[in-house]
Amino acid sequence: MPSDFSDKWSSRLISAARTSLTAALLSVSPAAKAQDMSEGMTLAKAAADAEQQLRQSFTNLQFEDFGPAPVKGPIFQASAGGRIVYYAPESEHLLFASIFDKNGVNLTALAQEAGTAKRLKAIDTRLAFAIGPEGAPMVIEFTDPDCPYCRALDRYWAAKAAEGKPVRRLVFFVSGIHPEAAAKAEHILCSTDKEAAFKAVYVGAAPAVLRTCPEGRAKVEAHARIVGSAGITGTPTLIAGGKLISGFQQAEIEAFLSSAKAVHAPR
Repeated sequence: MPSDFSDKWSSRLISAARTSLTAALLSVSPAAKAQDMSEGMTLAKAAADAEQQLRQSFTNLQFEDFGPAPVKGPIFQASAGGRIVYYAPESEHLLFASIFDKNGVNLTALAQEAGTAKRLKAIDTRLAFAIGPEGAPMVIEFTDPDCPYCRALDRYWAAKAAEGKPVRRLVFFVSGIHPEAAAKAEHILCSTDKEAAFKAVYVGAAPAVLRTCPEGRAKVEAHARIVGSAGITGTPTLIAGGKLISGFQQAEIEAFLSSAKAVHAPR
């Protein structure tokens, strides 16, 4: 008998719970559904308006499709190694992109050029180690004797000089990446024939004795301060034609050379 009573009581509780849950769902669902529909309509209208504005603002482009992007919330601009990047904290997205206004102006490029101009103010080119003929197109080069891409760039410059297209390289040594970079830079700057010593180190030669001298050490330290002030974090880094080139980007360098003219070092 107690067992029958318990079973009946449990059945009643389950039935009551189901009734209450059904009532709650019926009372909430219409409102939630209406809200979802309203949000969906708002999003659809915003998307339609955005697509129409896009097509009207950039009539020279043909767009095949259009839809929401994964990026959410405000987007902020930052600079990393001379490159402009964009960050959306709400969706935690990092964007490597170029932003154009409705007139086709590349705002990202303008921001990068402004950043490069700021870097140039921190660079005293009189302290550079110069390689190449005076009067040739000038590049500011941040390099590391143990950086393989820096060595590849040096071979590239030699090939261009052989083609009759030399450049005037204003070299600054970056000594904080590889452990022997500072010592090798000092060796170059303490050599009687600095350019020959530079070439030897950059083809992979390992001098039995690395030269040292107060003048060379002071110059390496001065270069380190300039590297820090200019915000240079990687090698090779070039400033060519007022633009910053991060890494051995041959296409960008070729573009500079194709339009370069002989310039004088800024002071």
